[in-house]
Amino acid sequence: MIAQHFVDAISLGSLYALAVLGIALILGVMKLINFAHGDLIMVGGYAMSALSPYPWPFLILGTLVATMLLAMLMERVAFRPVRGASAATLLITSFTVSYLLQNIMSATLTSNAQPVTMPMFVLELFTIGDVRIQKLGVLTVGITLALVTALALGLKWTTIGLHMRSAAEDFGMAQLLGVRANRVIAVSFAISGFLAGVVSLIFMSQTGAVVPTTGISITLVAFVGTVVGGMGNLAAATAGGFLLGVMTVILQVVLPLHLSPFRDAFVFSLVIAILLLRPQGLLQRHSRRQVLQ
Repeated sequence: MIAQHFVDAISLGSLYALAVLGIALILGVMKLINFAHGDLIMVGGYAMSALSPYPWPFLILGTLVATMLLAMLMERVAFRPVRGASAATLLITSFTVSYLLQNIMSATLTSNAQPVTMPMFVLELFTIGDVRIQKLGVLTVGITLALVTALALGLKWTTIGLHMRSAAEDFGMAQLLGVRANRVIAVSFAISGFLAGVVSLIFMSQTGAVVPTTGISITLVAFVGTVVGGMGNLAAATAGGFLLGVMTVILQVVLPLHLSPFRDAFVFSLVIAILLLRPQGLLQRHSRRQVLQ
């Protein structure tokens, strides 16, 4: 049973880490807490539902393209005009975009749950000894490791990665040194949209349905994970999301049956306790200077 719970914790932690990655990237580059990120996940779910009759490679590609294009459109239409505004204005803008997307989906499609299907082989189980493992869980861990590694290498070794790190360090100075702000932020939103699409593919495969408010819960969890790990530090924030997923599974296991429905309350109580002890986050070394790492 311990091995089974360990596998479940790693799988859920990996999903939360992926969700954090897209939010932390935009936070690091633009200092924007984008609450509309969850609605990219929701739109990806509707894209999956619409593309369900088609072969699964086309479904996956179509979902990723849809979330990337929407993220870039979101940046161009909503966030670029207010880029120089205060943090409060940017935050309100992200809330506005979020509710707008939810209402557009409710008005044009339906507020009822829409079924989402994925190939059956990803939902199959295999056993190692007495441990039953879902293939989707293994894929989640593998995809998370691959994307975290690819993003870390891209930020370190590519030109656009260097520009993104420079913008995160000091956006004004980066512009003076020739970094093209519009290009850097557009690429950041495109990567964030791609990550949202990947989360959507995994999350919707688990839930099997999508509604206009689907992205709210996972966005809240991802934001909390970002704060727990350390805001502005990509590696720390991702680790915070992973830790939050592990904590969730552990509490689900150790809590008595009559307290299990209150699992999330215990999770967020632990988060509050952590932040009281470490306001800058568990893994954040730079309390004043926040950078993409």
